[in-house]
Amino acid sequence: MKIISMSAPGDKRVVIIIPGYNVAHVLSKTVAAIPPGTADHVIVIDDCSTDGTSLVASRLGLDVVRHPQNRGYGGAQKTGYKEAIRRGYEIVVMVHGDNQYDPSYAPKFVSKIRDDGYDVVSGSRMILGDALKNGMPLWKFIPNRLLTALENFVFQTHLTDYHNGFRAFSTDFLKRVPLDRLSDKFDFDSDIIIQAAIRKAKIAEIPHPTRYEDENSQMPFSQGVQYGLSILAKVCKYLLHWTGIKRDALFAEN
Repeated sequence: MKIISMSAPGDKRVVIIIPGYNVAHVLSKTVAAIPPGTADHVIVIDDCSTDGTSLVASRLGLDVVRHPQNRGYGGAQKTGYKEAIRRGYEIVVMVHGDNQYDPSYAPKFVSKIRDDGYDVVSGSRMILGDALKNGMPLWKFIPNRLLTALENFVFQTHLTDYHNGFRAFSTDFLKRVPLDRLSDKFDFDSDIIIQAAIRKAKIAEIPHPTRYEDENSQMPFSQGVQYGLSILAKVCKYLLHWTGIKRDALFAEN
């Protein structure tokens, strides 16, 4: 399977990272949906899967970086972004290994950075208005709306979906972010958008449909509650930092 760019010399080099945990059953479908010419390279970050994810990735001809111990969703992203920086790529797109977010949209994310000069591109499940129709549980939808509104107010942004997992970044931006200080868990997605907001990075959104089917990973309700509380805790920590009551190095802008 070839996903090699046909870009002219001098174009920015693009890498797709695919963090995955036990996605052997769906990884080939995910990779097949990435349009040819999207990226120069694809790297799978296997977060210590037990189902042969690395073997499937290798059979697909992809590079694999495997964690010897499970580090979590955020930890897998950190590994991928550091690898992209280390290898000298200029644009990195994060595609979920479980195929929840449609990989065919990846070229749109690349274009926003390469052609339009954005630092960060985030997907949005809300712009199309079909999140609930596509199966997003109400217990996820309502907190998403409330937390996104709160975060927009606090961080002075205008995003429609703070908690989306379809992302792309310029590596110039990633080099300015204290990745090791961000969460290793699911709230990494919010952590890095907060970093973009406090650094006044240029952020774009791409609307896309999202799948909530049996083959796609689903956050259980209990974990969703913990996630929501962790976001509220981050907002409180930032406000304490911003007011000078309790400074936190995580929110330093340099």
